[in-house]
Amino acid sequence: MRIANVDGRATLVLEAGAGADVFTASAGQFGPDPHGIFEQWAEFRTWANNVNAKVDVRFDAEQLGAPVPSPRQIFAIGLNYDAHANESGFATPEQLPPVFTKFQSSLSGPQTTVMLPEGGNTDWEVELVAVIGQTAQDVPVDRAWEYIAGLTVGQDISERIVQLRPPAPQFGLGKSFAGFAPTGPWVVTPDEFANPDDLELGCEIDGEVVQQGRTSALIFSVPELLSELSRIVTLYPGDLIFTGTPAGVGMGREPQRFLQDGEHLRSWVEGIGELRQTFVSPSALRMQH
Repeated sequence: MRIANVDGRATLVLEAGAGADVFTASAGQFGPDPHGIFEQWAEFRTWANNVNAKVDVRFDAEQLGAPVPSPRQIFAIGLNYDAHANESGFATPEQLPPVFTKFQSSLSGPQTTVMLPEGGNTDWEVELVAVIGQTAQDVPVDRAWEYIAGLTVGQDISERIVQLRPPAPQFGLGKSFAGFAPTGPWVVTPDEFANPDDLELGCEIDGEVVQQGRTSALIFSVPELLSELSRIVTLYPGDLIFTGTPAGVGMGREPQRFLQDGEHLRSWVEGIGELRQTFVSPSALRMQH
């Protein structure tokens, strides 16, 4: 099952560019708010698995918003791939890797234009994102997938100067400029994958592949992350967990490389889909005017 946010309305994706409006198909039982279905996930999933939905919505990528537009909490995991930890100059984490947050105002849909912060060094980080489907507290690893509604693609776009400036790092702020958390194109339920713990992910800039990996290489798997987080905090329906990025970020390169005005970033996760971001600088916009 694939659930999208089409023009602000929850939609079951039935085929390429087409789906069923959830509110209409359920006679008002679920939707239209895309976030609301995750608050009723068990009931919604039972209904969706049994309904004979018909196509009544046609859409293109520009109409898709963040599939989970208003999570209570957005968790992001750092240094969760060996090679990325190495390129960042850190040892492989033996306990739960660094956890930080991205703010909700940074969320966007899968196809967007992103303003580059003036004077910044803006970097890319493709990630698999897990969506919580029920309240989770102290969940054992072997039951963790029961608490996950689905998976989506995310970019943890990062402005490195703000993120790392002294006297103490500002991870949350450096990673939460407007448009710095594109997600989508939809949420895919775990049963759609042959193995949800082993998916290819990657990204490219103007056709040049800069990251490519597999989620089987995560140091802490999706179930382990959910279990460890739930021992400390309560996870709520619709919360997002950005699970970490593989090697190949701009900051870890020699010489370092950062996103530039006019560049196009395409990010993907196997079995889910892709994100497309175009970057513009304030100075370029001023010249246009």
